[in-house]
Amino acid sequence: MNRQLTCAKKASLLALALNVLFLSMVMSVRLKAQVAIGTLSGRVTGDPGYLITQAHVSTKNSLGPPKFEVDPSWPKPLPNRWVTGEVSGTCIDSQDHVFILNRANLSAKEQMIATPAPPVIEFDQDGKVVNSWGDPKAIGARFHGCFVDYQGNIWIGGTDDGVVQKYSHDGSKLLLQIGTKRTFDTSDGTSTGAPMNSSHVFLNKPSDFAVDPANGDVYVSDGYGNRRIVVFDREGHFLRQWGQQGTRAQTDAGVGGVFLKVVHCVVIGNDGLVYVCDRNGGRIEVFDKMGNFQRNILIGSKAAPQSAANDAGSATWLAFSPDRAQKFMYVATGDEEVWIIDHATGETLATFGQPGHQVGEFDHVHSVAVTSKGDIVTGETTTGRRVQMFRLVSH
Repeated sequence: MNRQLTCAKKASLLALALNVLFLSMVMSVRLKAQVAIGTLSGRVTGDPGYLITQAHVSTKNSLGPPKFEVDPSWPKPLPNRWVTGEVSGTCIDSQDHVFILNRANLSAKEQMIATPAPPVIEFDQDGKVVNSWGDPKAIGARFHGCFVDYQGNIWIGGTDDGVVQKYSHDGSKLLLQIGTKRTFDTSDGTSTGAPMNSSHVFLNKPSDFAVDPANGDVYVSDGYGNRRIVVFDREGHFLRQWGQQGTRAQTDAGVGGVFLKVVHCVVIGNDGLVYVCDRNGGRIEVFDKMGNFQRNILIGSKAAPQSAANDAGSATWLAFSPDRAQKFMYVATGDEEVWIIDHATGETLATFGQPGHQVGEFDHVHSVAVTSKGDIVTGETTTGRRVQMFRLVSH
């Protein structure tokens, strides 16, 4: 009898323990659900300090800067013993094909044992050459800047010739030229004359260009000789301009519409604003399309203080992430890095790259372009002389 009672008590205690365990599991699941809901909504019950911390960490992790890794297999080896000189421009079309501008300034030894690559090379997404073109005598001298417009046309600048040219996608036809070869907007019309910063017809060593998809207007950063943004209509007729030579004091004070030395790039954002690289001034200046100054986005330099005599500068080139809001700005700098910047706040979130000659490093990184997948393509001039692909691996 006692033995039966003992067994009954044990069974009762076991049932009680199982009930307690079940209730504990239910409460745990409910608490985790409340924390998860609170993390998403910010409205929770319980210990506010703990839950706010969790929400902060979750938000920080989900909205952190993107990360990139170099793709050493891109591009594929060039055919026909081609060798590139300075890669002075990179741009991307709607198929994510990459175009590069090759200055073909080979070394003496390379000229004897290799073949200069064509001025324009088109790569597919896998890095294979699918087209190449360009007559060095017809394209403007010392290529600078590459842009694919909303109609798929390719724009190329000739800094040393003072022209901007628009070609059909396959390069078979010159569609438009702004400026006249070897005639500059200077006091005597030569490349060595005093810059006038005023011509409605001639340019003075242009560096970059962007086409407004809304109306076809062409924005030119003019550039190495002048200190202006000049706007033409789709047929190449002058519309307006803004900008002038600035001083160190003006730059330090954040004065808009002045450029310390080289006006190096121009980009039209999805927000309808115009972003301009004041390379030696260490900033991106933002304007509306009429040239009214909006704000500065500062791009510092660890390697060298900014000065009118410092050719390296820091705000070298600019591209946006491919999302509609263009949340991130990618800026090539004179420190041989690409900076990842929050578009809205101008805060630098991260960097990648470093000086060097190995894969993933930079030697005179000159341009950046972004694919529809968010991958970044860079081009290097001077002694770097190559194009690299950095794959987006995480947000």
